[in-house]
This record gives sequence, structure tokens and C-alpha cells, in this order.
Amino acid sequence: MPAYASKEELTDAIKKSYVLYDQEFDAINESEKDLPKVNIDKTPSQNLSYQIGWTGLLLIWESDELKGIDVKTPTPDYKWNNLKGLHEFFYRSYGSYSLEEQREILSKQITEILAWIENLDDDVLFLPEKRKWATTAAKWPISKWIHINTVAPFNSFRTQIRKWKKG
Repeated sequence: MPAYASKEELTDAIKKSYVLYDQEFDAINESEKDLPKVNIDKTPSQNLSYQIGWTGLLLIWESDELKGIDVKTPTPDYKWNNLKGLHEFFYRSYGSYSLEEQREILSKQITEILAWIENLDDDVLFLPEKRKWATTAAKWPISKWIHINTVAPFNSFRTQIRKWKKG
């Protein structure tokens, strides 16, 4: 995983990977959004739902901690050993939306994440243990949490969507 030297590097990586990821959905018909394909983990709708879910959690964790709420990650109802259940929750929560609606939700969340990054102090963004929700044995800074829930899946899921379109 890259170590970002500045907010600009992180935000540029998010913007670039997000735009490329989002463009992959341009050529997908709404009638095919839930169509599974062999050897592809997620349908287009599931792919977007997953991203909406995780980017939404980042925003919720930060918002709740700033309100003084004791944050339980990933959620109070799902533990780290039940991510499959959490992902199914994301699919149920967002899968009824059209692809266009899902893309709009994700776009708004990315805009919120970019504004959040801009407003964070560099120490809070790049040093570990600056937020309770982000404090783990791995000692990841918030920037790494953001990366693994934006840039990394945008890149890998873009490949998945391209394979889905070919399949």
C-alpha cells in the first residue's frame, strides 16, 4: 500500500481511481445490474453497494466519534469475523436502487470523504492512533483506512467490472 506524503497525493489517488471505476458503469444496462457471471464475485449492483457501504462506514465512524459516540467497528451489528454478513447487508440496503442512483450516492460520499480529508490536520490523517475508531493492533493511520476503502477497491473492482462486462 502506498504511503501518501500529502493530502493532495491521497485526494488525487482517490479522484483518479474513482473516476476510472465509475466510468466502467457507463456501458452497463440497468436490466443487467443484478446479473451474476461465472467467476465474478459481484454483480454491478453488488459492487456499487459494497463501495457505498464501506465509504459510508468511514464517514459514520468519524462523525460518531466526533459526537462522542463509542464507535464499534465495523458496525454494532456486525463483527470483523462476519464481513460476509455485513456485505449482504450492504447488498440488501442499496441493491434496490438503480445503478444511476447508486452511482450518485457513491459520488456524494466520495465528495464528503475528500472534504473530510481536506479538513483533517495532517497528524490526524497520517499518524496512527489519532482516532479511537482507527486504533487497532496494526496501528493504521486514517489515511490507510481511507485508502483501503476507496483507492484499493476502486482499482481492484474496476478490473472485476471489466471482466464482468466481457463475461
